[in-house]
Amino acid sequence: MRFYFLLFVIASMLVSCENNPDVSKKINHSNSDTLSKTEEQQLPKLDFHIDTPRCDENGCEGSYSGPEFVLERYVEPLHLTGTDIAHNFSNLMAKYVGQKLKALYKEGIYVKVDFSKIVMTSQGMRDGNNRVHYYLKIPFVKVKNKRDAMTGFDHSGGWGHAPDITERKTRLINATPPIVQNKKLFVSPLKKTPEGLEEYWIQWKHTAYQ
Repeated sequence: MRFYFLLFVIASMLVSCENNPDVSKKINHSNSDTLSKTEEQQLPKLDFHIDTPRCDENGCEGSYSGPEFVLERYVEPLHLTGTDIAHNFSNLMAKYVGQKLKALYKEGIYVKVDFSKIVMTSQGMRDGNNRVHYYLKIPFVKVKNKRDAMTGFDHSGGWGHAPDITERKTRLINATPPIVQNKKLFVSPLKKTPEGLEEYWIQWKHTAYQ
């Protein structure tokens, strides 16, 4: 039951921008669904808080507070791309921004991400406590016509190391079926926090949006 409760928490975290609940949970997880009370008490606890991205026609913002890294056992149930759980908040933000760009486009509100005004802060990296606070604000700017509007958003980042932007651009441009209109990506300058979080932010117009 504890495992299924965990999956419910993560599913709730990924609801649409209009239903933005906060997620603040202590999670116990192991390979066994049937544990004695003693075994449960001995399991490591994962305590984190996700301020689920809030989006409107001006942009999206949110934050993550919790462990910088987690044990491998948490990767699959939390739908992470690796043990760097803090950096995975960038994935969540990119998903919400992309969803909002598409929704606004369909409403006839034409915008793109304003790279110059992205706010990205981190606190607690490498301080020995393995707990960080990561805040992101991704602002939109209106454009005159739908030709200049963006509908896709992604990132290439490194939590303490340089991002592999070339690999990410290649994967997006060569996606099957094609998703990038005219194979044209717009990439931000490299964004850095003083503690060493590095991100390139990427936007584009989808082939399905004319």
